[in-house]
Amino acid sequence: MFGYYFQLGLRSLKRNPWLTALMIMAIGFGVAASMITYSVFRAVSGNPIPEKSDRLLVPQIDNWGPQHNRNGEPPEALTYTDALALMRAHQARMQTIFYDVTLAVIPDHDVSSTPFNVGGYATTGDFFRMFDVPFQYGSGWNEADDDAHADVAVIGRHLNDRLFHGGNSVGKEINLRGRTYRIVGVTDHWNPKPRYFDLFSMFTDNGIGDASEVYVPFNKAIDLKIDTGGRNSCGGAGSLSSGWDGWLRSECVWVTMWVELDSPAEVERYRQFLHSYADGQQQAGRFQWAPNNRLQNVTEWLDYEKVVPPESRISLAVALGFFAICLVNTVGLLLAKFMRRAAEIGVRRALGASRREVYMQFLIEA
Repeated sequence: MFGYYFQLGLRSLKRNPWLTALMIMAIGFGVAASMITYSVFRAVSGNPIPEKSDRLLVPQIDNWGPQHNRNGEPPEALTYTDALALMRAHQARMQTIFYDVTLAVIPDHDVSSTPFNVGGYATTGDFFRMFDVPFQYGSGWNEADDDAHADVAVIGRHLNDRLFHGGNSVGKEINLRGRTYRIVGVTDHWNPKPRYFDLFSMFTDNGIGDASEVYVPFNKAIDLKIDTGGRNSCGGAGSLSSGWDGWLRSECVWVTMWVELDSPAEVERYRQFLHSYADGQQQAGRFQWAPNNRLQNVTEWLDYEKVVPPESRISLAVALGFFAICLVNTVGLLLAKFMRRAAEIGVRRALGASRREVYMQFLIEA
């Protein structure tokens, strides 16, 4: 009977082609609008690293005070002074600091090629292990390279394809800003969306941006006075001395820090450590206010930075509402169409068809 009802449904649809096309278009537009909006919403609201999102945390220290912070919340990044102090304390098993850089690549092997800029990070060796960065060749550098301020670099796959035609470039050299770095690793395609680990600099794009193409040691970048290519926020706190050293000593925030803590007990110990550190800064006279710190995991950080704006939720609700309206209109058209066939239904019932059989016929057509 299913095949028979299916044939009846096809005949009915062919009998009113314009009405059939109108119903299909209504459902199609409703599905397209709602699914596109949902896909965008899911892309920006999903957990970007679910296997360890509760173990990766970003510390915040209020170095501006209640007069300059945002609604009582500490700055989104750290000063160079605070970031270096927390790193040297080494209260987490794995920890990293970084800031955005834009570096000029000078192709040494091809004199006809002109220099070009690439974006990336000045960071530490734990960065690659903490964020599970995939590698096509090699790996990241180690802690000894960080301590030695080594001239090493990790490049992205796209840059490797451009400079070395996709071959294994580990051990080769790359010229960045006129300085030679030894390549220790080539990352595979890696561009988390949203870029949860760098929402401070990526905030204006809701964490969506191009993949990073170069990574250099944080200490080496500081030695070479490589300026930040991301945000630098001073919040009106204190006076900014002139020069590079004055900027490093200032209360401007531009360094992002993450720590990896394996248990709730470790999280609580690190939170107490942050409180003790801020309390020490208060006693030293640097802070004139009580400690005001935060320690947030990945999902909390995404909410804090409002990666999913209210407009996205409203757009999703509107799109789903549009889909519901399309379905209601289609149901109304089908109902009107079926009501016009009352005589046919009556004949079938008179010939012995049950209510269930009539119901199945029109359900299959729908």
